Amino acid sequence: MATVLVIGSGAREHALAQAFAKSDQVTMVYVAPGNVGMQADKIHPVGIPMTDIDALRDFATMTAIDLTFVGSEEPLIAGIVDDFQAAGLPIFGPTKAAAQLEGSKSFAKDRLVAAGIPTAASVTVTSWPAAERAIMTSEEPVVVKQDGLAAGKGVTIYPTRQAALRAVQELYQGNQQAKLVIEAFLRGVEFSIFSLVGPNGIVHTPVAQDHKRLLDGDLGPNTGGMGAYSPVRWLTDDIVSDAIDRLVEPLLREMATNNTPFTGVLYTGVMLTADGPKVIEYNVRFGDPETQVVLPQLQSDFYELVHELVNGRQPVVQWQTADVFLGVVLAARGYPVAPEAGAIVPTISMPKIRSFYAGVGQNDDKLITSGGRVVTIVASATSATRAQAQVYAVLDALTTKLQYRHDIGYQAVEKENKVVSGDANRY
Repeated sequence: MATVLVIGSGAREHALAQAFAKSDQVTMVYVAPGNVGMQADKIHPVGIPMTDIDALRDFATMTAIDLTFVGSEEPLIAGIVDDFQAAGLPIFGPTKAAAQLEGSKSFAKDRLVAAGIPTAASVTVTSWPAAERAIMTSEEPVVVKQDGLAAGKGVTIYPTRQAALRAVQELYQGNQQAKLVIEAFLRGVEFSIFSLVGPNGIVHTPVAQDHKRLLDGDLGPNTGGMGAYSPVRWLTDDIVSDAIDRLVEPLLREMATNNTPFTGVLYTGVMLTADGPKVIEYNVRFGDPETQVVLPQLQSDFYELVHELVNGRQPVVQWQTADVFLGVVLAARGYPVAPEAGAIVPTISMPKIRSFYAGVGQNDDKLITSGGRVVTIVASATSATRAQAQVYAVLDALTTKLQYRHDIGYQAVEKENKVVSGDANRY
């Protein structure tokens, strides 16, 4: 029997903890720091900050943790995998060197260019004059990426060069050494590939599509993610296989050649353009909210899957194919700029409706908001149309101060409706 430590505090980590807890081989899942909404018979939050690597290592040692899974990017980029491995503790994730794929946009671009992987043309700049030159020669809209971590919100798309110039000049007035990647805007359809990578094995999950903008119709500011669905049935198997062949496997080969071999979860953000699939970005962990709609599809034992990968073996894995899983994120009022704390978070107990908690605290016996994104509500049904109808029937019946989008999964629903109407040739 085994004990597992999941590192992180959000809905993604709640989904990871639930997946591990389903295993007959697992007696307890600790989540550090976790949140109060996760508490369950086999899931126990532990109040250790996810960036306190020494305390996490000591806890894993004293508790005889059999496997640690790092959900969030911050401890990975800080080197937690190197630290745990040096202490002889089994852990799933990339080393500090490999985690630069997410920690540094310029490092990732260098690897893409070295491997010949299709992506947007870009320029890396470290001064205002260089940024001004790059922006003035860019086509509109202009994409500007912060080089370091930005919690999924480090990309800004400016509709005009003038708007980009104003914003970037202001940025350099506050930080004259800022490192930015200025790149061409890619047009097409976006989707996410998650690859669990071990020293001698790899597992690709069903693909997902996430919704980054705050408001309906993909309007408003970028967020960490306001909803997602999976699988994306209107993407053919050939398209997905081609994306893996052209965007994932060459990157893993390049990382090994560069003496930074990658293990852990590789997130590949894909834009399906008129010229084929291209990389938008790489992350070194599961996405949030995609995890909440991907992991519930796993029919195999999640602990066994990860244990096999960590120990250099190729697991045999089975995913469901009957349903579409669709999740909507409820966020605090004021998110993403200044989320309000203290609002009551609804609890939902219904068949085929799953809740994954993130920024929550407790007041007496009620859950209250303590962060931006608060809970992801997931429904599953035989089509995206039915799953969307189910989840919104539940949410729209609530009396809540929380905000959420009303159109999650709209692309899948539109394509299903075209098939029903006999107009399938339009896409």
